Amino acid sequence: MKKQYYSLYIHIPWCLKKCPYCDFYSVIITDNNLYENIKLKYINNLLLDLDNDLLFLKKKIYIKSIFFGGGTPSLISGKLISYLLNEITKKVYIKKTAEITIETNPSSINKQNIIEYKKSGINRISIGVQSFNDISLKLLGRIHSAKDAINAINTVIDNDLINFNIDLIYGIPGQSLKSAKNDLYQTLSFNPKHISWYQLTIEPNTIFGKYKPKNLPKYNILWKIFKEGNKILQQYGYINYEISSYAKEDIFKCKHNLNYWNFGDYIGIGCSAHGKFTMSNKTIIRTVKNSNITKYMNGYYLFSSNKIKDCDKTFEFFLNKFRILEKFSKKEFTSITGINIHSIHSHIKKSEKLGYIKYDKNDFIITKKGYLFLNNLLEIFI
Repeated sequence: MKKQYYSLYIHIPWCLKKCPYCDFYSVIITDNNLYENIKLKYINNLLLDLDNDLLFLKKKIYIKSIFFGGGTPSLISGKLISYLLNEITKKVYIKKTAEITIETNPSSINKQNIIEYKKSGINRISIGVQSFNDISLKLLGRIHSAKDAINAINTVIDNDLINFNIDLIYGIPGQSLKSAKNDLYQTLSFNPKHISWYQLTIEPNTIFGKYKPKNLPKYNILWKIFKEGNKILQQYGYINYEISSYAKEDIFKCKHNLNYWNFGDYIGIGCSAHGKFTMSNKTIIRTVKNSNITKYMNGYYLFSSNKIKDCDKTFEFFLNKFRILEKFSKKEFTSITGINIHSIHSHIKKSEKLGYIKYDKNDFIITKKGYLFLNNLLEIFI
């Protein structure tokens, strides 16, 4: 029987400060002593949470990628991360070549943690820089400075953690084309293996959603930033393999995120974490974990578990697949969703007529127009 590989997402909820644009679940540390006392308890609850998912799946699980997200996972010591990963290996099989990523903030990166992370098995690090401009960082509510970001990146490089990603945001209030390009050139000076470069979006359940920031760049500025920035990144040898993701080589494409975009299955543990399981009959189950830290710590892990309707399966499949800038087969749609491709023939024809996709007897591929008007394209499949 063919092995089915999953990804594993681990949510670490704590932050020192809530960023006004962030809509991920987080808990602000107000009492360091309390936080120190509950870290290990939370880690042990993560393991029990995983046990529950494994009990539901009722089979041996093979893991191809692990991602520590948050929150600020780098607030957890390398020793605790190592303990957690060691315990996880007793419950699932982790592929020897598995990509194991931890998200970090520049203010919480230090030499000791990097050494401990490497020892624990972490082989990829994502650094939440967002900008190298102190004014922009202040507007984004970040607690680090440009100097902190530079020092953090150099610490990662000096300790031979080769596979690192730098997160950058553009479209920051008051940002000019020149300022955005300066952020990119500063990033490129470190020669990271991967860059995530995405536009600031105002999400409803955020501080920015409630109090819209002033002086957001107008559309024509955003377009120039995107167009020129994309050109710069490609000139420096980066592959734009997903809407906001750039890799130096194919081997440095984020395997964990590619699993999401390829509509793969994954286990999510921790407060507010999401999971996706495809059963043998092609039924897809989505899980959402409790986003109340107190209830979670008391063993109430699962918040909801729902079967995805066929109409939603189609939308979710294309929502993910159209983010990747490469062709995929019609057979893949049917094999993953269990839905006959002929049932969405009218949607496909309309998308092609509008110039959003190209397709032939076997394959789909999103066009440049579809890439630029992705929301319009996806509306066709709702």
